[in-house]
Amino acid sequence: MTPIKVGVIGIGNMGRSHARQLVDGKISGATLTAVCDPFQEQLDNIRNYSNGNVQTFLDEDEFFEKSGIDAVLIATPHYSHPKIAMKAFANGVHVLIEKPAGVFTKDVAEMNRVAQESGKVFSIMYNQRTNPIYQKIRSLIQAGELGEIKRTNWIITDWYRSQSYYDSGEWRATWVGEGGGVLLNQAPHQVDLWQWTTGMMPKKVHAFCHYGKYHDIEVEDDLTAYVEYENGATGVFITSIGETSGTNRFEIVGDRGKMVVEDHKLTFYRLTQSEREFNATYKGGFGQPECWPIDIPIKGQREDHIGIMQNWIDAITKGTPLLAPGEDGIKGLEISNAIYLSAWLNEPVYLPIDADLYHDKLQEKINESSNKKPNAIQKKLDVSGTH
Repeated sequence: MTPIKVGVIGIGNMGRSHARQLVDGKISGATLTAVCDPFQEQLDNIRNYSNGNVQTFLDEDEFFEKSGIDAVLIATPHYSHPKIAMKAFANGVHVLIEKPAGVFTKDVAEMNRVAQESGKVFSIMYNQRTNPIYQKIRSLIQAGELGEIKRTNWIITDWYRSQSYYDSGEWRATWVGEGGGVLLNQAPHQVDLWQWTTGMMPKKVHAFCHYGKYHDIEVEDDLTAYVEYENGATGVFITSIGETSGTNRFEIVGDRGKMVVEDHKLTFYRLTQSEREFNATYKGGFGQPECWPIDIPIKGQREDHIGIMQNWIDAITKGTPLLAPGEDGIKGLEISNAIYLSAWLNEPVYLPIDADLYHDKLQEKINESSNKKPNAIQKKLDVSGTH
């Protein structure tokens, strides 16, 4: 079978890594044919790494029109993901985008519509869906082992970043460059897994963001969000880039017990009886259902970015179901947008959010920026790889 000809657009940290993995033959059934970036030195890096066997393009229109690629991996700045993806679909090209799907749901919804109409394979780089721990949680919940979910709680504060990290690029930690802070740059994976493992989207969000609390930046570096679900369950999501050593602990409480992920282990505190049933029938005053702490055995290794790329290529060539369909990107983004909007309005918001209101409020943030130059930064970032 002829290998799928893949192009990478955006040769920043992540785009360069993806391109090199393709050159190294780590993705079966795919070959790197072309790369695109507005900075020649980035292109030269991949040309030299591939011994001159990869086409290079400074212009994205020329890239799509002349490269002859079958599929493209988009690793450009957040804002540009939907625009470039839709251009790829219009050129009959399969698409894999880096996270997040975009910055606001309005243009991501349009991207999803175009993707579905194109008939092309569309995936998103939610590489932590390859982690067998989260796959096991999802399968146990789907099998009914946890019963009805009562509460979710994720503390993810091990994203520590120093000030020098933010000083390394003028686009970093700006509303115009990234569209947000820790929630949109570091934590999209956990926001996605939060809803993917449980199968539940919040209906109500009340959030509190702190901007530049620990760093000289204009976006949030610390936040707490409280959510409510349709079935009455509640949840809390806490993330920060200003704590060290940080915590990564995910709890899901259900009628039949509790699952906890921490230190790369999954523990199931399994009740031998439904809590609701016990509550209705027990007559002894103090007491609780018998509980068995079980260390759930986890088989397999997380395949991360290579796993998502291979799954995408297999979906193109073999019809393999996608682990991370591109259309799923709007789910985590809807939660993130709701968190931001709630914090900006200082009140609870309901999902689905008012997409136009969110877009308008984001533009206000960009326009109110006092220490950045939005137009200059946006022009510089149009297709530059920055991840």
